[in-house]
Amino acid sequence: MTLFEELSWRGYVTQITDNELPSLLEKERFTLYSGFDPTADSFHIGSLLPIMGLMRFQRAGHKPIALLGGATGLIGDPSFKAAERPLLTKDRAQANVAGQRKQLERFIDFTGPNAAALVNNADWLCSLTLVDFLRDIGKHFSVNVMLAKDSVKVRLNDRDHGISFTEFTYSLLQAYDFLHLYDTHGCRLQIGGSDQWGNIVAGMDLTRRLRDGASTFGLTMPLITKADGSKFGKSETGNVWLSAEYTSPYKFYQFWINQADAETPRFLKLFTFLGQEEIGALECEVTERPEKRSAQRRLAEEVTRMVHGEDALRNAIRASQALFGGELAGLDDATLEDVFSEAPSSELPRATLGAGRSLAEVLVECGVFASKGEVKRLVQSGGLYINNERVESDAAPLTEKALTTERIAVVRKGKKSYHVLKFVTS
Repeated sequence: MTLFEELSWRGYVTQITDNELPSLLEKERFTLYSGFDPTADSFHIGSLLPIMGLMRFQRAGHKPIALLGGATGLIGDPSFKAAERPLLTKDRAQANVAGQRKQLERFIDFTGPNAAALVNNADWLCSLTLVDFLRDIGKHFSVNVMLAKDSVKVRLNDRDHGISFTEFTYSLLQAYDFLHLYDTHGCRLQIGGSDQWGNIVAGMDLTRRLRDGASTFGLTMPLITKADGSKFGKSETGNVWLSAEYTSPYKFYQFWINQADAETPRFLKLFTFLGQEEIGALECEVTERPEKRSAQRRLAEEVTRMVHGEDALRNAIRASQALFGGELAGLDDATLEDVFSEAPSSELPRATLGAGRSLAEVLVECGVFASKGEVKRLVQSGGLYINNERVESDAAPLTEKALTTERIAVVRKGKKSYHVLKFVTS
């Protein structure tokens, strides 16, 4: 397949501004860009699609530019937002840009013949003077056209929020970005979510007006939603982040492995680099043997490896197996707390270990069992485990050997009933 055919097959293409773009992408080497708002110091998985879009273009021989909005992030894109976002301080915006910069360097290649570029629009927008910008750039924008945009009309019709002049001017700044990148990098293509169509067209129009009819292009990608229409990229606890600090590799892996059968083939196309034949085989697995969840596991493996690396993937798989009697040794406190976050837990003084108290005493004290006799009967029937290893004696004293991490021991009754013991230093 050509690049555009593959993008279309995978579901990356919502609209293009020129029907000649698919053939031009095969004949010419394009420099293209996608912009990212620094609303946080980490991307969440909603940003993964445009990031992978840049990756795909680069692998096809084109040169990508990742633009971080150090200046536009101070304004906030109003496109299809229900209300104005709280304004970032300059220090916060720059800190967020620094965090996002580190993440992008994991995905895009900044070396080689089609090395990517990483730019921050604060470097040119923050030095503009207001009068010059209004005179040289603002005169090329029709307020009538701007008011006719769907994203603006939605806010104008909202009596509670409306749209501020600050937000209203956002599209001028983004349009100027396209002009600047055309001048400094020869950039002729912008890609972005479907909500960016108006901003992309505005940048193309400005560049055409000021650069003797320059030919530029736009391509929009879908805003991913789940089958029920809800926003993709959120879990019960909030955004799913690309940073391990905010979403652990284990929880990240679990997010993907828990995707519905109906969604998984589409996500394999969008969020992995697996080929058409392999995705087709996995799609058949979803239809013929859904209980195996082979497609979900492969999806989770591919995306977790890409975002967090091979070691983190191995740990996430091991952590997932822990719930089904797998080995716990080598997992850290934070991972175990993630894995058993829904299991009941008890905190005990660290001094409990080595104090000569039996396992049965401690478990009764924590309310895991009603009596020592109940503990003894379960041990005799082979149904009590610590750290997924069978307990042979209920009378044995509890010592540091019971810990699987620095401070945690995991008690299991039968196959699936867990209780986490956390030993803390007072």
